[in-house]
Amino acid sequence: MRLVGFYLFAAVAVLLPILFPDNYFVTVVGASAGLHVILAVGLNLLMGYAGQISLGHAAFFGMGAYTSAILTTRFAWPGLLAMAAGLLVAGVMAWLFARPILRLRGHYLAMATLGFGIIVHVIMVQAMHWTGGPDGLAGIPPLNLLGWTVEGDQQWYGVIIAAMLLTIWLSLNIVDSRMGRALRAVRGSEFAAQMMGIDTARAKTQVFVVSALFAAFAGSLFAHQQAFISPDSFNLMISVELVTMVVLGGMASTFGAACGAIALTLLHQGLVVFEDYEMLIHGGLLMVVMIFLPQGLFVGLSQGVRRVMNNSSIVLRYREIVSTKLSSSSR
Repeated sequence: MRLVGFYLFAAVAVLLPILFPDNYFVTVVGASAGLHVILAVGLNLLMGYAGQISLGHAAFFGMGAYTSAILTTRFAWPGLLAMAAGLLVAGVMAWLFARPILRLRGHYLAMATLGFGIIVHVIMVQAMHWTGGPDGLAGIPPLNLLGWTVEGDQQWYGVIIAAMLLTIWLSLNIVDSRMGRALRAVRGSEFAAQMMGIDTARAKTQVFVVSALFAAFAGSLFAHQQAFISPDSFNLMISVELVTMVVLGGMASTFGAACGAIALTLLHQGLVVFEDYEMLIHGGLLMVVMIFLPQGLFVGLSQGVRRVMNNSSIVLRYREIVSTKLSSSSR
């Protein structure tokens, strides 16, 4: 069923630019939604499956973006090599940070990750020689993939959608692997997981690193797509929005996180016309969703569809039984 969902998701993503080739919401907004899906799917592995809260995930998003941008603009590195360096930097920092910080639980863990995100953001602002400070870093060259330069909205849409589908496929495989089962055990009860022989510290560190790699990957793509980055793109509110995407779509669901990211991206675009009332409407809609669909959009709607299908099958079976009895009695 997960493979079927993946194929349907991929088919829709591929067919949209073909059916609407010059549509702004398909190419530009679709590419932005694709980056958000990569971020949300990675964070969902950490929050939804492992049960570890992170309010500083934008830091790894920024690490990937700034590493790739600095190496390509100041040292003329090839784009792919700079992206690999961004993944390495984010992975090493996540591993060093995870070992001590993941010993904390609950709101203590949330506050620690929040502090980490703030520290990284301050470094982005203060290291003006490398990052450009508050003014940002401009002149980032377009991404070159084995001789092919990615330029234009449609080309970037294709690259980002391919990257999005790759991360979803990786996430589905991780969830179905031994690591994924260990993460679900950790989320249920760390003590019980330890009694079953699971190295909980190692499992949490691994998923934290994987989640950071997903974020850094999206950051590198974001830097080359925008050709300009600034610390404002990686502040606290971005981390909060990522958590909102995961919760809105449905935790412990890869497609739920993806749907939450797409829904929130489209919501931001749709509310632009309301100007001063945007945040008010945005907050109200989120409250309504959380009240009536506490398990998230994707999970709640999918469960509703299952109930309708089950009720329909029950009604059909009841009618068959009734018709059979009536026919037998008439005989």
